[in-house]
Amino acid sequence: MAGRINDDDVKAVRDAVPIDAVVSEYLQLRNAGGGNLKGLCPFHDEKSPSFQVSPSKGLYHCFGCQAGGDTLDFIMKIDHLSFSEAVERLAAQAGITLRYEEGGYTAGTSGRGERIRLVEAHKAAAQFYVDQLEGAEAEIARKFLAGRGFDQAAAAHFGVGYSPAGWDHLTRFLRGRGFSDKELILSGLAQDSRSGKPIDRFRGRLMWPIRDITGEVVGFGARKLREDDNGPKYLNTPETPIYKKSQVLYGIDLAKKEIARTSRAVVVEGYTDVMACHLSGVTTAIATCGTAFGGDHIKILRRLLMDNATAEVIFTFDGDAAGQKAALRAFEDDQKFAAETSIAITPGGMDPCDLRLAEGEAAVTALVESRTPLFEFAMRQIVSRHNLENPAGRAAALDEAAPIVAKIKNIAIQHESAVQLAGMLGILDEQFVVKRVAQQAMWARERSGRPQQGGGRSGRPGYETVTAPARPTPSGPPLNLRSPVHITERELLKLALQRPELVSPAFDAYGVDEFTAPPYAAVRQAIQDAGGATPADADYLARVREAAPNDTVRALVTELAVEAIHAKVVDEAYAGTQLVQVRLRAVDRRVHEIQGTMARLGSHAPAEQLAAVQEELWVLQQYGQRLRNRGAAGL
Repeated sequence: MAGRINDDDVKAVRDAVPIDAVVSEYLQLRNAGGGNLKGLCPFHDEKSPSFQVSPSKGLYHCFGCQAGGDTLDFIMKIDHLSFSEAVERLAAQAGITLRYEEGGYTAGTSGRGERIRLVEAHKAAAQFYVDQLEGAEAEIARKFLAGRGFDQAAAAHFGVGYSPAGWDHLTRFLRGRGFSDKELILSGLAQDSRSGKPIDRFRGRLMWPIRDITGEVVGFGARKLREDDNGPKYLNTPETPIYKKSQVLYGIDLAKKEIARTSRAVVVEGYTDVMACHLSGVTTAIATCGTAFGGDHIKILRRLLMDNATAEVIFTFDGDAAGQKAALRAFEDDQKFAAETSIAITPGGMDPCDLRLAEGEAAVTALVESRTPLFEFAMRQIVSRHNLENPAGRAAALDEAAPIVAKIKNIAIQHESAVQLAGMLGILDEQFVVKRVAQQAMWARERSGRPQQGGGRSGRPGYETVTAPARPTPSGPPLNLRSPVHITERELLKLALQRPELVSPAFDAYGVDEFTAPPYAAVRQAIQDAGGATPADADYLARVREAAPNDTVRALVTELAVEAIHAKVVDEAYAGTQLVQVRLRAVDRRVHEIQGTMARLGSHAPAEQLAAVQEELWVLQQYGQRLRNRGAAGL
């Protein structure tokens, strides 16, 4: 084994890769004030951003689900990596060569994590396929691309390649790169043959690399080119440790920044459609990979769209029966978005790729702009299936369409759509249809046991709100954050972690018992065990987190290091006020204890003992009075 990664190298990796740059690969971040950034938490569903990143401290914390830590913790949690795998991935990004103890530096593969190895295999395979596209055998692939309007530059932009028709070209190539047969099978790049030896999974096909949101190749989509290929038209990588088709979106690596910037995503049906859209200027286009658009895809987009009031998701489908069916399936997920959802039906059954070929790139842009709200499309599709020339047909259409309109959470839009439905059906009594829809909505709420809300969902009336998960209780009694005592102790600890220079050296003289809440006392102990706040340097927070006795205290340290300090001006005066209040309350508590002791001793106590108690009481009372009169100067 390669052994343990050198501690200095781990620190170098942490310092080299800014946490905001890493987190931004997965979700959109916006200014949260105080030098912090915020976004929708990738670890739990939420409507408003409670996930905060502190670039200056290299930490993140979610105030909804309590997830938190540094850059390595984030990578480990979001991509399910081990510690060493996370270090190796970030080291590769930063160009840092790692040293391994218990045997020294190794450039080999024996100590590498499984995920890292599979990603490296896919990266090598992607380049292999790109190189093969230039060969004589790949003429059929180049003609296919040219026939769909894609030149060499377009193929290079999307990393399109070609898999040779032989049995084991890629397998032999990757073996030469040091990958084992077991790794090739596990990656899905190879498969077992009847002879028991691995052979290439993809042979004689046009290859699209499928990348995750960070840009790493995790799978491939392969298109059949020859008539003698008995396989399916499109063949995708099977489910592997790094590829879950329900959790990837083709083109998301290229589209994510524009999706975040414009608050718009365009969902198309295939790889060539994504290419056609991007080349036509619709650079927010993405597609699913051999599966229907579902809940995990929605989560990816919501983190980029940030659920703001102007966000929009546009689906493009063929106008044929299959396309209409797919659109109605998409409508079932409509209410999972805070974004508005729309549909753009391609003319004449053409997909965006065909449309670009037939009518040019401007037609693709026009298609997207001609979108229709998805619920309106769903209504029209239902109504079109019924004979509206007779009362029975109109009644049947109303019975089927009313529950669809009732699903619209925005009350105002629901009402307008009910009026629109009445017009589609030719029912002159609009209020009859409005009441029917309202009744359906009421029945749906009663069945689910949830009230309809008047607010939420990006501040637009009528959308139901989602309650954030309950916060885990830290060790010790629950904190009453409305208590002035706990508020002050929390502020002082935040200052000690975020602005230690403002409270040092006084803070380091404070005892652990001066913090009344056990979780806060544990954080104070961790700061003490880390060497105190006075010698704080670039590694100060890391030392405090490492000194925490358990994950609960470590999470609270992270939370306090990221949470905003509740002051417009954070200066020595504010810090002094917190120091004085915590110390003064500790003094008052001790005074109260001594007064109780004197009451118990009474007049029969030995004179020396009584004098000592009275002396301590007098000193504390004088100290308390000095703090009240002079503030921080009296410490």
